[in-house]
Amino acid sequence: MSASSEPVPELVEGRASTGSATAPPLIGLTTYLERAQSGVWDVRAAFLPQVYFDAVTRAGGIAVLLPPQPVDTAITDRVLDGLDGLIITGGKDVDPARYGQQPHTTTDEPRLERDAWEDALLTGAIVRELPFLGICRGLQLLNVSLGGTLHQHLPDVIGSTRYNAGYGRFSENSVEVHAGTIAGDLLDEPAALKVHSYHHQAIDELADGLVVSARSDDGTIQAVEVDGVPFGLAVQWHPEENADDLRLFAGLVEAAKEYRK
Repeated sequence: MSASSEPVPELVEGRASTGSATAPPLIGLTTYLERAQSGVWDVRAAFLPQVYFDAVTRAGGIAVLLPPQPVDTAITDRVLDGLDGLIITGGKDVDPARYGQQPHTTTDEPRLERDAWEDALLTGAIVRELPFLGICRGLQLLNVSLGGTLHQHLPDVIGSTRYNAGYGRFSENSVEVHAGTIAGDLLDEPAALKVHSYHHQAIDELADGLVVSARSDDGTIQAVEVDGVPFGLAVQWHPEENADDLRLFAGLVEAAKEYRK
């Protein structure tokens, strides 16, 4: 076929249409920005554990990684324009200065670039009702972004380390998911749901505009949703660590398909 006879993609709202209506939805996942070693290289690098994007692809989405970068409204909007869904992933503690506190002795050194980048993405996602899922740190950042606060060291509050065994070992805990919520619809369980935990912080003062959709038996908030948003869900546990359960990721992918329509 000559160059002149090749089909020209149809332009849809300023973008070339190449059968995108039937393609899997594009899900952006935020990443770490940490010192990392690979071969002879020892540099700062953006990365994300494979279990996160494997869960997205297994649920039927296309995973795209979003490394921390300078915050600019035009940049943030351009990134969100290209996405059908968003995941704010786990990682280091949110900077306590964001909710007016001094750091606890156990609180991580803040990752200011990541905090600012993910805050901007979440704010933009809520405004445009882009479906999103927050995981662990993602739940905490959502609460802080909307004006809430955190318990900086949960063992001081509940008297145990049940949510953080340390040394990279996930703990198993039970949570009660509330009916009539997004989480309740996706995780319809006759008994308490078993989840994988790895956190030493949790929501203290709940932000305005958030609805609690799961708790554990000690009262710790385990899931929240943005009131009035079709799919704005965040959980304190790590669903990506349960390879047998893709319900949260599948729910996000389905919501992303509807959003794209």
